[in-house]
Amino acid sequence: MRNRMLFWLIISALFLSEWYGFQAVRTITQHQSANVRRAVAIGYWLLSLTVWIVAFWAGSTRKTGNTHLKSYLMSLPLLLLAGKLFVIIPLLLEDFTRLIRWVAGLVTRPAGSPGEPIPRSEFLSKLALGLGAIPFTALLWGMLKGATDYKVRRVTLRYPNLPPAFDGFKVLQISDLHTGSFSSTEPLERAVALINQQGADLVLMTGDLVNNIATEVEPHMAALSKIKAPLPVFSSLGNHDYGDYVQWESREEKQANLQRLMQNHAKMGWRLLNDESHIITRGEDKIAVLGVQNWSSHANFPRYGNLPKAHAGSGDAPFKILLSHDPSHWEAEVLNYPDIDLTLSGHTHGMQFGVNLPFLKWSPVQYVYKQWAGLYEQGRQRLYVNTGLGYLAYPGRVGFLPEITVFELRRA
Repeated sequence: MRNRMLFWLIISALFLSEWYGFQAVRTITQHQSANVRRAVAIGYWLLSLTVWIVAFWAGSTRKTGNTHLKSYLMSLPLLLLAGKLFVIIPLLLEDFTRLIRWVAGLVTRPAGSPGEPIPRSEFLSKLALGLGAIPFTALLWGMLKGATDYKVRRVTLRYPNLPPAFDGFKVLQISDLHTGSFSSTEPLERAVALINQQGADLVLMTGDLVNNIATEVEPHMAALSKIKAPLPVFSSLGNHDYGDYVQWESREEKQANLQRLMQNHAKMGWRLLNDESHIITRGEDKIAVLGVQNWSSHANFPRYGNLPKAHAGSGDAPFKILLSHDPSHWEAEVLNYPDIDLTLSGHTHGMQFGVNLPFLKWSPVQYVYKQWAGLYEQGRQRLYVNTGLGYLAYPGRVGFLPEITVFELRRA
């Protein structure tokens, strides 16, 4: 029942966006000749129909041919819909006002007198189309530039229990590389160069190395293996790494894919932490890095991780960092382990779209995930949600650009 309601809600939104978009175009061309108005109307509906047909074709054949081109074609309806949904807002308000005025006229005008038509405002139609151009342009920019406009975010964290030898220790986090989305090796080569410029003591990767299949990372392994730090890169698995979203011929084939992915981590010199811990020492001081497989409190995502097992291996280390791909794990289970000081997650991507300003942070994903981007605290425990280095589905980013996070750990 819930899925059926959601389906009809989406269909209604699509219908309204198309209809109001057409009404706005028709209003601003009302003073043109009949031939011009007819040509504009035909062009409007022909463009919309063509975009949807091309997108459906690309989606139905996405596993063959130029898959990267098809991901762009599948994003075309998103660009148009984003613009048209913004068109709806002022026109709906206008229609609501027109309705009130019409009802008021029925009450106040003399009986038998004809009601005057209330024309649609040409100004509001132009305003609506202007507003619609903003998200359209932003999403287009996100595809052309934002997807690989890598940004370094620096965060200083202070802890009273941080061992003295680790005061000033620099930890770098990357997440959600989704290497299967890249059509060339150049973007990740550039990202690796930027990572190496940070001079981190420790590099951590919190899941979703691929979209679905282990071979997706293989063209990029030469670049990713060049990440340099005094310690190995420690990594964990995300929901996309298990191949759960692919129709496999057999269970054995799916398992072989996962084994190949784990071997690819090792070939790059990365240490994959599957429900286990690693102790890092400096002199007589030590900290622990824990890693769990994907664990989500959301029913749509897998729950493979075993935190009790990983935690048991961390022993009496006075400071502990946990890699857990899905941030919903933090409130659901991690907070029950008060000696886990810092949890690093990814997964949300900031939905690859939103407003990310010092005074305002908003994305549609915040209505699904309580912790979805940046730093969160409860007591002395902290969670950081990295918005990801790669992209998935929509081949772009707006607002929440690809992120490399550098943490400087200091003693309080």
